[in-house]
Amino acid sequence: FAGYISQILKNYTDHACDGEYVSLRCPHRTTISIQSSFYGRIVPSHQLCPSRYPHSYATLIKEDVACSVGTSLQKMLDECQDRRSCQFLVNSRLFGMDPCPGTGKYLLVWYKCRPNEYKSKVACEDDKLRLSCKKSMVIAIYSAIFGRTQGGSLECPYQNLGMPMTECQSATALQLMIKRCHGKRSCSIYASTYEFGDPCYPGIQKHLNVIYTCDNTPLLLPVDETQPPALSSSSSSSMEPVGVSTEMALLSNILAAYAFITENPERAALYFVSGVCIGLVLTLLALVLRVSCRTD
Repeated sequence: FAGYISQILKNYTDHACDGEYVSLRCPHRTTISIQSSFYGRIVPSHQLCPSRYPHSYATLIKEDVACSVGTSLQKMLDECQDRRSCQFLVNSRLFGMDPCPGTGKYLLVWYKCRPNEYKSKVACEDDKLRLSCKKSMVIAIYSAIFGRTQGGSLECPYQNLGMPMTECQSATALQLMIKRCHGKRSCSIYASTYEFGDPCYPGIQKHLNVIYTCDNTPLLLPVDETQPPALSSSSSSSMEPVGVSTEMALLSNILAAYAFITENPERAALYFVSGVCIGLVLTLLALVLRVSCRTD
């Protein structure tokens, strides 16, 4: 579970030169969310994606290092957005008109892995934001924004106080939400500058927008083994810690087996069929031995 969360929170970067394949991939139960893209050249070829053919010094001097294509982001959205993986060959024909013919170009892509099912909640400034999941499920924060976005928020309309419509966001909102809510069934936090600091000019109204998902593997979270299991006063005298630990180990093994089967159905089916075949062979051998012994 911790590895899964770290993968979906990670910002991925990939690049490919002209004539190479770019390949984007996200873990199970997530899809690609393109953040930004660039196709062109802004650094010399000896620093990134050198030419396959030898160039003289005079040719390198004439190389265009201020070349970019404005359609690269839309192309990446068309090819890869909301997919588990995508792969295609990079060349100038994919992006329309070539702004710098004769110059070798490259593609840079920034993306994240978004959970297939997620929830979004907004709290206006100085209001309390509450997150909760169903029983046996825990919170996994995907993104958090505290501040003022360019498009604003329908839940928290801004009052026109003569302030310019500038965008300002806290740089620590995501880390704070992960610290407060990650791996818990429920949590609450105030959308205030006391918690997140003030990333905007004084007087600008802000809001907190959190996107999260609920995962159903709470027993796979790290547990402090030094703490004894919490027992009620009525049952503490009749229950033994050894029995509790055994039951928890059994539940953990069952959940681990279930997770393996859901993520690897083909391999699980192969193991099942192989087990059945081995069982039939052993049964047949036992019958043959029994018949031969009776005959003797």
